[in-house]
Amino acid sequence: MNNNSSQKNWKDKLHEIIYEADTPAGKSFDVIILIMILASIILVMLESVSYLNDKYASLFNALEWVITIVFTIEYFLRIIAINKPKNYIFSFFGIIDLLSTVPKYLSILFVGTHALVALRALRLLRVFRILKLARFIGESNNLVKALKASRVKISVFLLAVIIVAIILGTVMYLVEGSDHGFNSIPKSVYWCIVTLTTVGYGDISPETPLGQLIASIIMILGYGIIAVPTGIVSAEYTQQVKHKMPLNTQHCSNCNADNHLDGAKFCHKCGEDLYNE
Repeated sequence: MNNNSSQKNWKDKLHEIIYEADTPAGKSFDVIILIMILASIILVMLESVSYLNDKYASLFNALEWVITIVFTIEYFLRIIAINKPKNYIFSFFGIIDLLSTVPKYLSILFVGTHALVALRALRLLRVFRILKLARFIGESNNLVKALKASRVKISVFLLAVIIVAIILGTVMYLVEGSDHGFNSIPKSVYWCIVTLTTVGYGDISPETPLGQLIASIIMILGYGIIAVPTGIVSAEYTQQVKHKMPLNTQHCSNCNADNHLDGAKFCHKCGEDLYNE
């Protein structure tokens, strides 16, 4: 009975360090992992510079193996520390952790796969949890909801923009003609879209006074067009954040759920005691 209790306490402690950032040990662990992720990405970037790789290839390879082994150990510790390992293995971060570790091992068998360790950059998303910025994940969810809520309005607006681009592109085709690079309506519409979006590649440009006048009007119109979708999404986003709820970094050791409300004692998904009291 004491052995089971001791094992449970050891596992809970491991889970607290690896999965959570509310304790000094947990935060230190995650900061170290993030530093190693950054170091690994920098190594990959340096290896792509031929003269550096020729000079320090052995050093780069040794450092990368050290980092890979550490990440491998971390991956298995995450599996051990959770009651239902499959919930971590098949989660977003679980898949990212695996994909960021495997390429170095594959590089032994297949040439060129080593560069895939750049996937480790995705693991930097854990910074939200480490710095207690989980609420920003909620903000991103609000943004997604705002985009979905405004998709009909934006679709109608984009359709109107396409119609305007076709009309003005056709007009420019008639005004400028093939002598000035507007040798087809599709190409003229392409020019109109590039001008409306204020990109302005410069591969085609109007040369007649009337064409330049129309182009000026399109440029001014472009600034107004850019602002409309922003206003639509902003209005929807304001509605989404009215009932914003604060989140913490507490992680459920049973079902792998996170984003719990501040002060929550039980998992919002499975009801497990978050503090294992």
